[in-house]
Parts: sequence; structure tokens; C-alpha cells
Amino acid sequence: MTRLSVLLLLAGACLADETRLRPEAGAAPSPPPAPAPRKAAPAPKPAATPLPSWKDLVYPPLHAVAIPNVETVALPNGMKLYLLEDHELPLIHGSARIRTGNLFDPADKIGLATLTGMVLRTGGTRSRTGEQLDQELEGIAASVESDIGESFGSVSFSCLKGNQDEVLAVFHDVLTAPEFRQDKLDLARTAIGGSIARRNDEPQEIAEREFANIVYGRNTPYGWQEEYSSINRVTRGDLAAFYSRYFFPANAALAVWGDFDAPEMKARIEKLFADWTVEQPPVPAFPPVAAKPAAGTFLATKPDATQTFFSIGQLGGAFEDKDYPALEIMADILGGGFQSRLFRKVRTEMGNAYEIEAAWDARYDHPGLFVISGSTKSVSTVETLQAILAEVDRIRSAEVSEEEIRTARDTALNSLVFAFDTKAKTLGRVLNYEYFGYPRDFIQRYQRAIAAVTRADVLRVARQYLAPASFTIVAVGNPVQFGQSLEKLGRPVTAVDLTIPPPGKEAAPSDAASLAKGRQILDRAQRAVGGADRLAAVHDFTLTQDNRFDPDARRLDASETDRWIAPGHLRESSRDSGGPFDVYCDGTLGWVSTATGAGAAAGPTLRQLRGDVFRVYFTLLLAHGETSVAAVDDRTVEISSGDLSARLVVDPATGLPRQLLYESPGIGGPPLVFEEEYSDFREVNGIQVPFHVTYHRGGKYLAESIVTRAEINTGLKLEDLERHP
Repeated sequence: MTRLSVLLLLAGACLADETRLRPEAGAAPSPPPAPAPRKAAPAPKPAATPLPSWKDLVYPPLHAVAIPNVETVALPNGMKLYLLEDHELPLIHGSARIRTGNLFDPADKIGLATLTGMVLRTGGTRSRTGEQLDQELEGIAASVESDIGESFGSVSFSCLKGNQDEVLAVFHDVLTAPEFRQDKLDLARTAIGGSIARRNDEPQEIAEREFANIVYGRNTPYGWQEEYSSINRVTRGDLAAFYSRYFFPANAALAVWGDFDAPEMKARIEKLFADWTVEQPPVPAFPPVAAKPAAGTFLATKPDATQTFFSIGQLGGAFEDKDYPALEIMADILGGGFQSRLFRKVRTEMGNAYEIEAAWDARYDHPGLFVISGSTKSVSTVETLQAILAEVDRIRSAEVSEEEIRTARDTALNSLVFAFDTKAKTLGRVLNYEYFGYPRDFIQRYQRAIAAVTRADVLRVARQYLAPASFTIVAVGNPVQFGQSLEKLGRPVTAVDLTIPPPGKEAAPSDAASLAKGRQILDRAQRAVGGADRLAAVHDFTLTQDNRFDPDARRLDASETDRWIAPGHLRESSRDSGGPFDVYCDGTLGWVSTATGAGAAAGPTLRQLRGDVFRVYFTLLLAHGETSVAAVDDRTVEISSGDLSARLVVDPATGLPRQLLYESPGIGGPPLVFEEEYSDFREVNGIQVPFHVTYHRGGKYLAESIVTRAEINTGLKLEDLERHP
């Protein structure tokens, strides 16, 4: 009988007693119960045996960490395969690890790797969209995900044993044939843009970010951060090129664990990936860390902060360093928990800090960071920082106590129990060791080294590795509320600029080599659409299209007719349920006419109209006269004339125009970044014309235009374009 059943039974018994004591109205009262016979007095209880103290508990020593046998094979295509059977549940999981990372981002396109990792899965495959994959996987309680971090990329899957073939097929397609659809790139760019916009919301995150960027160096891949301009430069072609460079079998390792038979799974994986035979040159080593000490105090002013958040420290080390075990013990004694020196000093004794911790954060392939972080009362900012520095000096001046080192060693050793308590975690560690070139018995070596750390070791590494005079100190808060000036710390104080640069673009290089390359790219685009002669022979055109807007754009769907006469007279006429809308521009002046009236175009409206004339498809591709054409990269040119410019992205496979990127004047704000995506090319008078155009504004989907009629050289007359409605 369960405890809940006992409680219900007791409640029922009480209810029965109450019913017996309180009869219904009109019923004869029950006779009182007979008195119970007197019981003999109970014998006195013996004295209770005192419970043992927790301090008297004795535990056996931890066993050495046992690594199960992980079958490792090399497939014929060059991919490594790791298999680990786990029959506890009818589940199968897998993860492909790719040697890549955001450390390989180009300096002008920071965020490329992150965007590639996001859109690799959401963009779908050549045969199915991301939404179709979502629907298929959700229906069978499965998942396939992708991601690219600092030093590796991954594509993973999880499913029930009975659905393994279906899910493995999706996993294969995502890993080997992603499509990188434009709308998903736009969504990913919007998501990162949202993170950029919110990155100064939390002062603790500011302190951690700025500390890492300063210590590693802001002009290095380890200290870069994404900006609107860098992610806006990333095109769909960039994602495809990044994927092509790093995603190939010899650069991949696949780990599969779960309820399966290893030989059978090996045969299934080998057959599934037999068609993935792409080859690329070996991937270069990740860039080394070349950080120099950045001694000083750095203040990030945040007026709305009610306390000060801080990060203090220096460059750390790697897991493979011989002194890493002793450094980890040292950091734990200094600030690893409630029993640590920093907690007892600045939290318990002084009562200043709200949070405080220290960590020697090692990395597999490059130095991590030694950091002391936390938060304190604003008025006690300098006092708290001084106390922290004093504790660092103290751990460098004398040996720690036997109790301190015993507690820290036990903490580190006990944590290993939870690091290897499942086969999935164990396989993950094995994969890490293989990926970063560590021996498979590294964890056993580490376990033995932790157990052997002595008080003398802690003092030695504290003196050898910690350099308090070179510490970087980052404080985030309101200096008006500081009880003392940060100059009291005796270090130079540097203001941290938290300004988030607005979206924008940098001018393309204008040297002779860039101009020559730009002309080559544009010449290829001209040939792909039909040739420069045919483009130059266009004297007028009429284009009719249906415009469909995203509901969030708050614009009504409309039909539009554009008419153009050389050299630059453009009339745009649209109709929706709100009435007619007509604009005209000759490249210099223009007018606007709506259902409520008409007038001359001026300000941002006129600049927008002049830009529309400049970006007319046929003349932009010619780029004649004083127009400059400069290469931005191997498939992008910046076409500019005076104060007008646009960037044209050419499809590397076909040479056809693929995208057009440009800025348009904002009303009372910064310029708006637009992107046009061209598709569905059809021949009109021997010229390839896109009949489908997708528009994005600020990285977000805005609208699409579907051309219903396109005519060239029909004999339009200028007076028809200039005439007001």
C-alpha cells in the first residue's frame, strides 16, 4: 500500500467517525460508546542512541575512471566512425564533428561560421525545405540539429530505434546536401541582429565579454565580436563556400551511440555515406593565441546598474599543460565555492559581494582564461576589488592549509563521477580527446594528477603563473555610485565603448586591381544575361508585376507597372485597395501622386527615386559613363556613381545576377539596408530577365514581386511617363 493510499484511508476513517458523531437530522442519536478499559502505563523507553555526525561518515576511495570500449573505424570515404552500444533505452543518437569554427571567419564577415551552422539545418536540403524536415521529424519524435562554434562544427540526430533509417536519411542529407535557402539566412541574420541589439542589457554579460575580448585582443579571432555590418555582408554564396571548404569526409568524425548492434550499424553508415566522396585540401591549424598582458582597469559605464559586476584575471592555459591539475586546485581554493577564501572574505566577512568565484578555465587547443568574477555593492566597488587582489597575493605568499587542499582535491575528483555517469558523456569525452589530439587515457592521467597535488604544488603554480600586476580588471556599473574612484587601484583606467555601430557598409577598395577584377565580374554577368550589345539596345521597357508584402510590413498587396525610357526616365504606378500611387523621376527631379494629392518629390523620397533610376536592371548591368565598378570579393561588385551605389552578387555557377544590396534613406533615422534576390530568369528580347524578386529590409523578409508581363522596345513616349494622373 502506498503512502498516498494510507493517507486516503485515514481521511476516510476520520470522515466515518464524524458521521457517527453527527447523525443526520431526525435520526435517533446513537448511544455513546462504552468506555474503553483502562490500559496499563507503558514501560519507559530506553535512551535513544545518538545519530552519528556526517563528519564520521567514511567513504571508499573513488575507482579509476573506466572508459568503455568504443569501436573506431575509418570508412572508405575517409570519415572516422565511433560506435558505442547502450541498450538501456530504445534510443539512438549520433553527432558528426567537423574541423571548422568561427576562428576561420574572414575579418570582414565575422559571424559567417555561426550563420552557416544555423542555416545548415533550417535551410533544408535540395529535396526538402526546413519546414518539411521539421514536420517529418516532429511526427516521429526525432531531431536533427546543426551548429558551428569556436573550434568545431556539428550535425547531430536523435531518434527512437524503430525510426533509425528514416532519421539517418535526413541526417545524411543535411550533412551532405544543405540548400542554405535565402529566407532562412535572413531569419538567422535577424536572430543574430537581435542578440547584437540586446548585448548590453545584462551587466554581467558585458563584464565577461569585454574581459575576454581585452585579454585575447580585440583584433584577433578570439576577441572579435559580430556587428550588424559584418553579418549583413554575409551572403548565401558565402555560406555555400564556407560549407564546401570544411564539410568533407576526411574532415569529419561521426559518433553514434545507443540501442544497436555495432557491426550492423557500421555497415548501415558505410552504405549510407558511400556517395559522399567530396575531397578538399587539409584544413589548416586554428590561429594561435598571441595575446599580450593587458594590465589596467577598464570601466564600462552603465548608468542603470544598481551594483557593480566585475571580471579580473589574465590569460590561462590548456588542459594538456602539466600544471593544469595544480592550477585547478589553486583556483578552487581561491574562489571555488562557499568554503573558498574569496567567498569567506568578501561575501561573509566584509558583506560586500553578492557573488564571487574564481576559475582556471582551460581549453583543449589554446589557452583559456583565469578569471575572478562576481558582483558587489556599487559603493564598495574599489574596496571589494582591493580585497580580491589581496587574496591573490596571499595565496602566492604561503602554502594553503591541509584542510583546504583536501577539500579542493575531493571536489575535483568527485566531479569526475558526474562527468562520466552516462555512456553519452563518456563518448563525448573520447571524441574530444581524438579531435584535439589527446591520448585516450588522458582522463585517468588527470585523475591521478589531481590526487597527487600537494600544498607545495599550489604555492608553486600560484607564484609561477599568476601575475597580479598584469591583471586585466573590467568593472561594469555606475561610477557615480562608487564609494571611491577606480584610480585608487593604482592602475590606469580606460573607458570601454559599449556603442553598437548601426547597420551600414564600407566602401569597396578602389585600387587598379580591384577595378579590373570588378569589370571582369560584371562582364561575366553581362554575357550571362545576353551580352552588352543587347543591354545597350534597350531603349524602353514595360514591366507589370504583383507585389505581395509580409503582414508585418503593414503594406497592402498591390499590382505595379514600371515604365522606363533611356537614358533614365522612370515611372512607377501601383494600385491597391487604398487607391493609386504614382511616382516619376528623371534621375534628378521627380514627383509623387497619391489619392490625396500630388507634389514634387523632396528629401528622402527624392533620394529613393534617384536610387530606383540608378538601379534599373538593364542600365546597372551596363555601368556605363562615370560609373565605377570595384570587386568586393570573387563574386560581388560595388557599382557606384556619385552618391549612389549598389552591390551586385553574381551566381558563381551561372554568372547570372543573384542579389542586389543597397542602402535607402530612412525617415528620421539611419539608412535602411535592402536586399533583392533574383530567380526564375526568362528570356525577353534575347535578355535574361528575373521574373521573381524577393525583397529583404534590414535582414528581414519584406515582400516578393512576381512579374506577369515584360516588354522591351515597344516605343514608349516620354510624355506618357511625365503626365500626372
